[in-house]
Amino acid sequence: MKKCLLSAAAVAILAGLASLSASPDAFAQNPPAAAPAPHKVGLIDMAHVFKNYRKFEVLREELKSEIEGADREAQAKAAQIKKLQDELKNSPYKPGSPEYNNLESRITQLVAEFEMFRKVSQREFLAREAKVYKTIYLEVTDAVALYAKYYKYTLVLRFTRDKIQDAQDPKEILNSMNHQVVFHVPDDDITLSVLKYLNDQYSKGSGAAAAPARNATGTPTNSPAGTRRQ
Repeated sequence: MKKCLLSAAAVAILAGLASLSASPDAFAQNPPAAAPAPHKVGLIDMAHVFKNYRKFEVLREELKSEIEGADREAQAKAAQIKKLQDELKNSPYKPGSPEYNNLESRITQLVAEFEMFRKVSQREFLAREAKVYKTIYLEVTDAVALYAKYYKYTLVLRFTRDKIQDAQDPKEILNSMNHQVVFHVPDDDITLSVLKYLNDQYSKGSGAAAAPARNATGTPTNSPAGTRRQ
């Protein structure tokens, strides 16, 4: 009985194979699902881009200049307070006298103004610094997106170009050993290409990083095609 069942199964299999061979267009009528496009991964050192992007350097220098100006103003206010405090300390007026009280009130007022100036300035400069970083970050990511679309990258990851061979300090060595990217081929690193594109755009016109111009078909006309080789 078992032998008969096995024979029947073998006949069924052979019949199925025969039907497929008799229909060469079977796959044409029911094609398999298309294979997904292969991933292409790029790497970018954001710290290197920030450090060498000329617009970031200009914005930071402008902010630094204003901070130094505010520091000089704060120092002048502090010197004025110190002068009045010395006057009060060495004044011939007795505590509680109208002259003593007026000078003391003036010092108290200047100290309050100084503290307010310091707090407001610090808050404003921190906000402006954050805005600078946000502006540059968005410009870099826009350039990365343009570059990735042009060269068909499906994923771009952050990494560092620093190599463990260059590390000397024990902390630097440990940090290098913790890098997520262990190996990559040179063409995976798009850092210098994106940086060149950003600096080229910044050098044009008003110096602002221009948005990519597009033609009627939507193709970027100032695409980073010429920046591929590093």
